[in-house]
Amino acid sequence: MSFQNPVFIPGPTNMPEAIRQACYMPTIDHRSPLFGKILHPCLDGVRRVLKSESAHIFIFPSTGTGGWETTLTNTLSAGDKVLVARNGMFSHRWIDMCQRHGLDVQVVETPWGNGLSVNEYEAILKADTGHTIKAVLATHNETATGVKSDIGGVRKALDAAAHPALFFVDGVSSIGSMDFRMDAWGVDVAVTGSQKGFMLPAGLAIVGFSAKARAAVETATLPRTFFDIRDMEKGYAANAFPYTPPVGLMNGLKLALEMIEAEGLENVFKRHTRIATGVRLAVDAWGLELCATSPDVYSDSVSAIKTPEGFNATDVVTVAAEKYGMAFGVGLGEVAGKVFRIGHLGSLTDAMMLSGLATVEMVMVDLGLDIKLGSGVAAAQEFYRHGS
Repeated sequence: MSFQNPVFIPGPTNMPEAIRQACYMPTIDHRSPLFGKILHPCLDGVRRVLKSESAHIFIFPSTGTGGWETTLTNTLSAGDKVLVARNGMFSHRWIDMCQRHGLDVQVVETPWGNGLSVNEYEAILKADTGHTIKAVLATHNETATGVKSDIGGVRKALDAAAHPALFFVDGVSSIGSMDFRMDAWGVDVAVTGSQKGFMLPAGLAIVGFSAKARAAVETATLPRTFFDIRDMEKGYAANAFPYTPPVGLMNGLKLALEMIEAEGLENVFKRHTRIATGVRLAVDAWGLELCATSPDVYSDSVSAIKTPEGFNATDVVTVAAEKYGMAFGVGLGEVAGKVFRIGHLGSLTDAMMLSGLATVEMVMVDLGLDIKLGSGVAAAQEFYRHGS
């Protein structure tokens, strides 16, 4: 690996130098009013990125996984029934967490490469006339397969069934990179982390609670201490955390939010779509296919690329790191060895992406795949160039 090269893993993402410097700050008294000048802009900025007017925002020293645990333990009780689809490694891990917390998990098995089935969700919810399902979980962007799902469609399924279940969404690899509409989609808890669209190191779990989810906290009985949002609320009221906050990361998040809003949230989404489209054109030029089964589920933050039968896709990642000093993502779970992943989210430009495409082309040719050197790069260049 080389520190000089950008990374093309789907998180942690490339960190702008200004954000790195913002994290590398002198020690301050984290119980002084000065910390409040970092904390409250972060809470307000995250709320705007979620496109919410009223969400209760909580930021924990953790990762997206901690955000999942925050969601479950603050809103549910042992034995509660939840509905969730498994269509990749990260939805699988959320299911595992639910089971470990003693929840009754109804799993909708979904082929890896497909988005969540809105119709199947709706049928199950309509059949649940006794409203035994207390929460519906959905992964907006399945990082393992490069698949996005129709979160607005799941909300419509809940509404069509007139079902009162809470609606939880994993937006770890989508929020800050792809359009996310917490209020419009009726999301009760949105979960993300610092190390993807927010261009920071790992270390912050970021969650937004609706008023309905906040009310559920008062009757939920799953044990929680570190992740109790009520303790966090009390801390925020005093410009503090209930324990020592990660001040440097919070200062970096404050700047990251300023940078996102300076670019314009919609422009951030357009940039991700443009860069992702160039990657998809390159994949097509190579004669390869995405793990995502149709354009309507293509992710704008990560592409999982299938290699020919009998070829170990992990070799692409290994050789890229060892010979060219550049990082790509391996396949996970059911698609391990069958795909390699190109992350195209966070702090990234067209020119940076071209360097990744050129490198992965060289690696595939080195490994004997039937790839014409320069073909994918040329396809992406034709799309990216300003005269196109």
